[in-house]
Amino acid sequence: MRTARGGGHDTDTLGTAQGVDTSVSGQTAASEPYFPGHGDPRYRVHRYELSLDYRPGPNRLAGNARISAIAGRAPLTEFQLNLEAFRLGKVLVDGRQPRYTHRGGKLRIRPSKPLRAGAAFTVEVHWSGNPKPVNSPWGGLGWEELTDGALVASQPVGAPSWFPCNDRPDDKAAYQISLTVPSPYTVVVGGRLLTRTTKSSTTTWVYEQQAPTPSYLVGLSIGIYQTVLLGEPGLGGVPQSAYVPVRLLPEFSRDFARQPEMMRLFEELFGPYPFGEYAVVVADEDFDVPVEAQGLSLFGANHVDGARGWERLVAHELAHQWFGNSLTIADWRDIWLNEGFAKYAEWLWSERSGGRTTQELAAAAHRELSALPQGLLLADPGRKSLFDDQVYERGGLTVHAIRCALGDEPFFRMVRDWVSTHRHGVVTTEAFTAHVARYAAAPVGDLMTAWLRRRPLPPLPAPLVPYR
Repeated sequence: MRTARGGGHDTDTLGTAQGVDTSVSGQTAASEPYFPGHGDPRYRVHRYELSLDYRPGPNRLAGNARISAIAGRAPLTEFQLNLEAFRLGKVLVDGRQPRYTHRGGKLRIRPSKPLRAGAAFTVEVHWSGNPKPVNSPWGGLGWEELTDGALVASQPVGAPSWFPCNDRPDDKAAYQISLTVPSPYTVVVGGRLLTRTTKSSTTTWVYEQQAPTPSYLVGLSIGIYQTVLLGEPGLGGVPQSAYVPVRLLPEFSRDFARQPEMMRLFEELFGPYPFGEYAVVVADEDFDVPVEAQGLSLFGANHVDGARGWERLVAHELAHQWFGNSLTIADWRDIWLNEGFAKYAEWLWSERSGGRTTQELAAAAHRELSALPQGLLLADPGRKSLFDDQVYERGGLTVHAIRCALGDEPFFRMVRDWVSTHRHGVVTTEAFTAHVARYAAAPVGDLMTAWLRRRPLPPLPAPLVPYR
């Protein structure tokens, strides 16, 4: 999901370039099909270490990134990172100054010596400036200044709005993030809080995310929050915390009260929660939609009403920790694997918590989709339709159709095995289709083709006995 919180900004700006080499070219290997200007497949990042200093008043960010990476199968004479229009201070490769250009959101680097195939190397980048969202068809993406604080919601290509990265969904790395802010502010980052150190009027928060994470799923929030622990301390299970404006605490306490139950249900149905902890932030501003990040979900104040009016979205964002975060799509054509399972998790929670059954919700979705033009290919919706409601609803219906075809016991066994086999990995529609076939008593190729690769909406699957 995305915040889609209004227009972005033009980022095709010439950055500071020391030792400019205008002969540095773009990518030569396969690019991400929907966003070919993002990421470089010629190398992989192993770890990011980000040291940041942010001042909310002037919206001023200064950062130092140490990026540990490994060259691919061919020697690297050049490579690129994605970074928006900041002022660059220092750029080093293995401690040496390279030639580089920085324009149009791309930092193209030519090392002083070519990097051997398979060689480990380190890039260091210093930058500063006023972060702003990346312009996109869905509004501003990435770093966003709030009335009092900031947040990051990067899906799909907003990460370069605040740090240099290999901005591809299939390049997952570990992160350590140190962020210094004025002491009244709380910093929340997906992962484990290592230290919090106050000196004079500022506090430095250091978080570690050891699980492999794509750049778009590195989320953070800076604000004035009250910390809330969800669930009963000492009972084991996944540590769950929330960060909420004080004025919203009464409503929040009802709206998110059943999140621990959701966690238990999803662990039963999908397998163990894939990360060490889970955090929820409610910002003191309205969002169009909530946003998931690795180990973290961000909600707007408008998603807290004291009546559980948005509880389905609490389930949706939690389910993304399995589908989208631990299991990350290889490229954006496969977005239905994220959103279809998260949508179906909403229906499963409704069914288990005494609401409408999955069959009833599937029927309602089918009626809605039947009234729309049949122009979407679920397995390749196109860039413009990446976040179309049809991707979510037809994705949920596809999961339901698979459940109806397999039966409950094989279906949920298939899902748990899918999650465990690809834990912290990268997945594709082709791999999922082959996986499903191994659990089916009869061929499912026609079913998968009809739902995923043909435009007409297939008939509603026959009812089954609810899984309770």
